[in-house]
Amino acid sequence: MPKTLFQKVWENHIVAEEAGRPSVLYIDLHLIHEVTSPQAFSGLRARGLKVRRPDLTIATMDHSTPTLPKHLQVIDDEAKAQLSQLEKNCAQFGIQLYPLGNSRNGIVHVVGPERGFTQPGMTIVCGDSHTSTHGAFGSLAFGIGTSEVEHVLASQCLLQTKPKTMEVRVEGTLSPSVTAKDIILALIAKIGTGGGTGYVLEYTGSAIRALEMDARMTVCNMSIEGGARAGMIAPDDATYQFVSGREFAPKGSDFDKAVARWKTLPSDAGATYDTRIDIDASALEPMITYGTNPGMGVGITKALPQASDFTGAERAAFEKAMVYMGLEAGKPLLGHKVDVVFVGSCTNSRISDLRAAASVFKGRKVASGVRTLVVPGSHDIKKQAEAEGLDRVFTDAGAEWREPGCSMCIAMNGDQLSPGQYAVSTSNRNFEGRQGKGGRTFLASPLTAAAAAVTGKVTDVRTLG
Repeated sequence: MPKTLFQKVWENHIVAEEAGRPSVLYIDLHLIHEVTSPQAFSGLRARGLKVRRPDLTIATMDHSTPTLPKHLQVIDDEAKAQLSQLEKNCAQFGIQLYPLGNSRNGIVHVVGPERGFTQPGMTIVCGDSHTSTHGAFGSLAFGIGTSEVEHVLASQCLLQTKPKTMEVRVEGTLSPSVTAKDIILALIAKIGTGGGTGYVLEYTGSAIRALEMDARMTVCNMSIEGGARAGMIAPDDATYQFVSGREFAPKGSDFDKAVARWKTLPSDAGATYDTRIDIDASALEPMITYGTNPGMGVGITKALPQASDFTGAERAAFEKAMVYMGLEAGKPLLGHKVDVVFVGSCTNSRISDLRAAASVFKGRKVASGVRTLVVPGSHDIKKQAEAEGLDRVFTDAGAEWREPGCSMCIAMNGDQLSPGQYAVSTSNRNFEGRQGKGGRTFLASPLTAAAAAVTGKVTDVRTLG
């Protein structure tokens, strides 16, 4: 019987299953950071347990870390405590840690693929909802809660109820200045923040195949924002080339054997999904959100919806969002004043994202009164960007070039909005207060964010030439 990519990975990792009950899944890679792991380690100590496979557990400091160059001063007492505790936990339990300032440090969902930990066909978990990023490699990757972090540390297994499958087929060719971020924002605008609940999404089609790995990670990263358990893209030659030669990837004949296994993972011809969504890539334009969840998005040249376009709870949420955002229904966002621009996060902080932003900043200046932060996803990316001169493009334009970290995505260590400020952000969430109490966020691609930075307003980057 033909099987989907998800079915193959799921079945390859079943340790035990019983009808009507969750399955016991083996976990190949467990990623941890400072925010969701302290209580899990406390639980191990209380029960006298060890970490079962410390060699399959990787830790990095990213959420609570400062991004100001050179000083790296942690100004938040809770953040200091989290970072210190992670260091103690990893030392006691023998876990590889990439701490603040380490040359291999970075955002956990950037470091995993970068170092070659992330590979096709794996099951990957982390106490972080955007673990779905790793699905770009054909792995089954999803976020877990702190109690589940403890379970995986202790057993290298996890109880999971099998999700349904949804094919998201994206055919056609993207227009210039339309990116992977626009694909995923368009999908979430179409299905809403609950449309993927109970599903693992598999992204297919010619437009997905044409994406490089950085872009595929962006698409899978925001699967959770559509309510999905995970997002996956079948591995292909682009995947194998990305993984090849990385520090923890298989080497020599072992790599050849791994590729032979990975080539069996793509969904079989005739495999069926529980449901399917179609997107015409050629019809997409740059997307931007207007409300207080990632499903409230429109094409950048479009007017905002009216309250009459919604009913029930959706209408109430829309009206509430318009009040919080200070926007008028039915009006376009184009030309709306912007106070802050943030280029970064696990969604859009890779080298291709920085190159895209730099292409807009080059030869231009950040508009007066607009604070602009550019935060690379890792030290490797920072070094590469500096080797290419991208840092000088940003600083010459008047943007701030920062150290790696989650930064303004979660409003840490001063990287945040002030009440009432508007930001165009390349991050993944625009919830009330997400980027600072009272802050108001428009989600968009690096190109759209950079266009807002140099014009001081929401701008269609295609008009800049």
